[in-house]
Amino acid sequence: MGQLPRLIVFDLDGTLIDSRRDLTDSANALIVERGGSPLTEDAVSRMVGEGARLLVQRAMQAAGLGDPPGALERFLEIYGTRLLVHTRLYDGVPEALAAAHGVGAVSLLTNKPLAPTRHILEGLGIAGEFRDVIGGDGAFPRKPDPASLLELVRLAGATPGTTLLVGDSAIDRDTAARAGVRCCLALYGFSRITLPERVDVPHGWTVDHASGLPAVFEAFART
Repeated sequence: MGQLPRLIVFDLDGTLIDSRRDLTDSANALIVERGGSPLTEDAVSRMVGEGARLLVQRAMQAAGLGDPPGALERFLEIYGTRLLVHTRLYDGVPEALAAAHGVGAVSLLTNKPLAPTRHILEGLGIAGEFRDVIGGDGAFPRKPDPASLLELVRLAGATPGTTLLVGDSAIDRDTAARAGVRCCLALYGFSRITLPERVDVPHGWTVDHASGLPAVFEAFART
């Protein structure tokens, strides 16, 4: 009987890409349009991870503007013009992706809508790295619901036991736990703000820099 395929699934924002500035600038452009005062980058970063709708709701409420109609649609228009102004890959990500391919299939799971996700992947030259990509506006509920992750597992012919999710948030950790897959938390991205100093990842790993991911993948391959 052959060995079961392995799968490494990456989150996007805060794991592969540093998009804090573009998200913050887009949220603040919307806030200023509606008569509010801009928020700090750290404040907006704490709102990221559960999809654009919640990001907009949180940003507007933090600016004292409530939940005005059309805010989400306008944010997506603004952000669509700023996707790659400042957004970049974290140092060490290309090497990490190469190492992941040495272990098994590689897919992407994000709560960001699919269209901007694909635009960013293309713009940063990594669209071809992923077997499958699922965004937050598709047929499946957003993370931490495990359905989208389990669909990626199914598509790759893997199992939860042969799958690793790499993310940067408690949402990613909870998604992995609910799906029964291993988890590695990247502590170099948005997690520097959103996670406590001491992070518990049962039966998993943490890394302080993307350069630490290849060693995690080696360890995962041995399990």
